[in-house]
Amino acid sequence: MVLAGLRRHVGQFLTSSNELMAASLSAVSCADEVQKAEGAGCRDDAAALRLKKVAMAAILVAGVLGVVLPLAGRKRRALRTDSAAFLAAKAFAAGVILATGFVHMLHDAEHALSSPCLPAAPWRRFPVPGFVAMAAALATLVLDFLATRFYEAKHRDEAARVKVAAAAALVATSSGSDEDITVVTVDEDERKAPLLQTHCHGHGHSHSHSHVHEPVQVEGSEGEVSAHVRSIVVSQILEMGIVSHSVIIGLSLGVSRSPCTIRPLVAALAFHQFFEGFALGGCIAQAQFKNLSAVLMASFFAITTPAGIAAGAGMTTFYNPNSPRALVVEGILDSVSAGILIYMSLVDLIAVDFLGGKMTGTLRQQVMAYIALFLGALSMSSLAIWA
Repeated sequence: MVLAGLRRHVGQFLTSSNELMAASLSAVSCADEVQKAEGAGCRDDAAALRLKKVAMAAILVAGVLGVVLPLAGRKRRALRTDSAAFLAAKAFAAGVILATGFVHMLHDAEHALSSPCLPAAPWRRFPVPGFVAMAAALATLVLDFLATRFYEAKHRDEAARVKVAAAAALVATSSGSDEDITVVTVDEDERKAPLLQTHCHGHGHSHSHSHVHEPVQVEGSEGEVSAHVRSIVVSQILEMGIVSHSVIIGLSLGVSRSPCTIRPLVAALAFHQFFEGFALGGCIAQAQFKNLSAVLMASFFAITTPAGIAAGAGMTTFYNPNSPRALVVEGILDSVSAGILIYMSLVDLIAVDFLGGKMTGTLRQQVMAYIALFLGALSMSSLAIWA
């Protein structure tokens, strides 16, 4: 009995000693992590603030140029959405977005959720970042499907109203006149829309002839409608994915007090913002939004990261990026952003252009598009060395 009790007390002592040692090591590791995040000897609030201002300006200019270029170039032959140059540039941007999801966002999520400042369970005992990214990709698929169905139904309702109005107009103009109806196809910005064109030959008592041409747009083929609807859905979901991770990137840079950490991020984020903006601007151009809607979407994209940097800079005095709550929020949002960006780049950008009907140019143009895709992915991945 005495021996058994002694063994039990010794076991409890060893267990508590191991727990105390593990907690001590965890505290030391967390302190090291905090020191490393704050620059480990490179902390300078004044210099960091100056670099944040430079970063805000550079990223804003890069984002505006990237998103405006395909929108402003819609009427120019070299930058039309069906040109070889545009497809190659969009392929490069798709590679950048794919690498952003896989190499940057998913890695950042794993780094945040495996921090020693977090408890081991569940963050280090289960691959939370990969699971959340998978769930986000599947949720994006469902959202993609529902949004496509919604816009298709809306488009069909609008087309039905146009057909009713056209029929009423034809009835009104056909009374007392001979009329021929022909279908004319008008190609405008890649979207072919059939028009009912009425030729009214009025015969008065003086036998004079008047010709009235009244074009009325009606519903196109199902494939054309679906392609236009897909462009609308893709542009909106892509902006949602880009904006979600732009906020995190801006906050992370804004709360940093280390010029050594901020300096390499300026060029990397400007490069990243330009090509993400180009991909988004291309999708907006293909969706053919009205000018006000296009400007609002472009502006919202362009200001998100600079606004995140400004917000982070204002939170520097009281925000602790290595607190458990901040690490969990950052890791979860990075994982969600990674899942959305990976889905959008593979399904709605790369697969649509490379496996759909858009890659119909010469073999040289197709090879150039593939090279641009690989170069975009490799160049964005290589930035992980510095940022």
